[in-house]
Amino acid sequence: MSSKNQSNKERLNVLLPLPLAGTFDYAVPEGIEKPCAGAFVRVPFGSRVMTGVVWDKGENGGIDDSKIKNIFSVYDMPPLSAENRRLIDWVADYTLFSSGAVLKMAMSVDDVFQGVGETFGFVKAEIPADLKMTPARKKVLDYVSDTPETAAEIARQAGVSSGVVTGLAEAGALARQKIKPLKFAAPRTDITGVSLSDEQKKAADALAGMVGKGFDVCVLNGVTGSGKTEVYFDMIAQALNRGKQALILLPEIGLTGQWLERFERRFGVKPALWHSGLSQRVRRETWKAVLTGEARVLAGARSALFLPFSELGAIIVDEEHDASYKQEDGVVYQARDMAVVRAKLENIPIVLSSATPSLETRINVQSGKYKEVVLPNRFGQAVLPDIHLIDMRRDPPEKIAESKSFLSPVLINEMKTTLDNGEQTLLFLNRRGYAPLVLCRKCGYRFQCPHCSAWLVEHRNGRRLECHHCGYSLPVPDVCPVCGESELTSCGPGVERISEEVSVRFPDARQLVITSDLNATAAEMAELMRRIHDHEADIVIGTQILTKGHHFPDLTLVGVVDADLGLSGGDLRAGERTFQMLHQVAGRAGRAEKKGQVFLQTFDPENQIMRAMKTGSAEQFLLAEAQSRQMLKMPPFGRLAALIVSGTSQEQTQRAAALLGKVAPVGNGVRVLGPASAPLALLRGKYRYRLLLQTEKQIKIQEVLRRWLSSVSLPSSVRIQTDIDPYSFF
Repeated sequence: MSSKNQSNKERLNVLLPLPLAGTFDYAVPEGIEKPCAGAFVRVPFGSRVMTGVVWDKGENGGIDDSKIKNIFSVYDMPPLSAENRRLIDWVADYTLFSSGAVLKMAMSVDDVFQGVGETFGFVKAEIPADLKMTPARKKVLDYVSDTPETAAEIARQAGVSSGVVTGLAEAGALARQKIKPLKFAAPRTDITGVSLSDEQKKAADALAGMVGKGFDVCVLNGVTGSGKTEVYFDMIAQALNRGKQALILLPEIGLTGQWLERFERRFGVKPALWHSGLSQRVRRETWKAVLTGEARVLAGARSALFLPFSELGAIIVDEEHDASYKQEDGVVYQARDMAVVRAKLENIPIVLSSATPSLETRINVQSGKYKEVVLPNRFGQAVLPDIHLIDMRRDPPEKIAESKSFLSPVLINEMKTTLDNGEQTLLFLNRRGYAPLVLCRKCGYRFQCPHCSAWLVEHRNGRRLECHHCGYSLPVPDVCPVCGESELTSCGPGVERISEEVSVRFPDARQLVITSDLNATAAEMAELMRRIHDHEADIVIGTQILTKGHHFPDLTLVGVVDADLGLSGGDLRAGERTFQMLHQVAGRAGRAEKKGQVFLQTFDPENQIMRAMKTGSAEQFLLAEAQSRQMLKMPPFGRLAALIVSGTSQEQTQRAAALLGKVAPVGNGVRVLGPASAPLALLRGKYRYRLLLQTEKQIKIQEVLRRWLSSVSLPSSVRIQTDIDPYSFF
């Protein structure tokens, strides 16, 4: 670690992408020019050779020069900017993770610094007449095109092993071809965009006027279909005209084909992209292009926030309310909040865009901390849909033969009318699979994951029971493993079960089922969105991935199968999240000239969320939500931090949690809840206990946590994860 003693050798503090505290001292040998702060250097670390970043000048200390290792080389690349380095340190300090752990996340492409020679891939060739066809080979041949891709990438996209790809190449069905480096064409700002309304033009001018004037936060609050995207495009154009880069964060980036089409129409090219679905080669070239400035605009998922921009001029966070901006694994952070931090460190403007801004964001607007631009009307001739509540106690589903039904007669009649009018219906249920639980009617046995305290979800399409937490699965059995009887029954609906009912009730209707597990790749999702847009489906059944900004001109009816789903449990944001999701899915109806209708099936129509949806009085619901949180001193009116204690031994883990509880901090404005067994008490084979630290807003919760954690010594077999501002409580 860094030393304060004297030495004659020139020292550097190098931060390594490792979950270790602090920087490491290295020396600059003769023949290598001293690198500047932010330079990427190749260094020895134990038996490994690693790439690190020069954090600052090392202090010449008295450790013998022979014990200080030399750096091997300095990479011929632009340095990591001071703003990037400050962001890494800031996030580390806020989240209580090490700077090295945050740097590892920022340097997420393993081979980005290695010299990569020519890369070869495969394209489709003429299929030999004697080729033996298998299901795996057919998947590959259906996927490959005239654009070369590596064997590993083809295998990943097709869902097969790389051996299938190489086997096809050896058989002559695939041809080897050189892969050309990616080109990141500069977006054009001289293309006239869509004609904006006076309302939109005023909003666009306000956002564009922020560029070049330092740090500022503006909330773009517009109803669904109001044209928020086209409005913030003007801000991006202004940043480009000033020679700056722009970053747009989007939830579930692989599902935004329509957004990319809009961007290309406005700027003549697609933006650089950053999401988990990209190949390693594309990620490597994109990372470098951001660092060198070749990539001028990048659209990405939450991790794009940590890319090494050198000339950043504006940040947009689209759908700022979306829960997927919270990273739950590894370094735990909220990308929306950290994006605001990055904008402040870079001294640039940021826009938070949403039809349903989060309560935290609304409070910041009310306090004057954030500005706000409002778009209260849909674009063009489109109007907001009418929303109706179906009381499932009064209008229960009618059985079909021996099958259980989940669609009320009211909704079924509306679907018939919509079909007769030649229009489309969306049925929304935020639950994947066929049924959330399978049990034996004879002995009561329930199928549970052996590694998690969770039921196995039935996926009838694949004839499997799956755990949605750890991925464990097994074939659906014919008999109960306990009593041996064949009295197994499925409990509750998933989207596959709703699809089954639709097939019976509307046998001639064309339907599509869209979920993240059935439609895994971005290409598959883009094709499905095209089919819906071109009216190649009459009834669409899907989960929350359909709530994100898609525009379907013939979709006029939305039916929410279970509007109450998500309201149960101890999550403090459950009500807010349910309201946002219902509002977003309702926004898919009637986005063009045709009027939309939305029907919410509920067992609690008097719930304040349902009343707010029906009357359109979002402000009334949010005011009640804010008052409730303020009374309890919950965020955004107080601070929360969670400690999750986990380990493979239940006894050791429970003891460690109890010890933390015994030495928990006490004092004015500080309260600790727990320890208690986590709602998901067993996850991926580890037992889990939770403690929750609650403080008043003015107290720096990180300092309280540091003192608390430093007061105990726990066995190495027990892990403690800290989560500042927790969003999930499982």
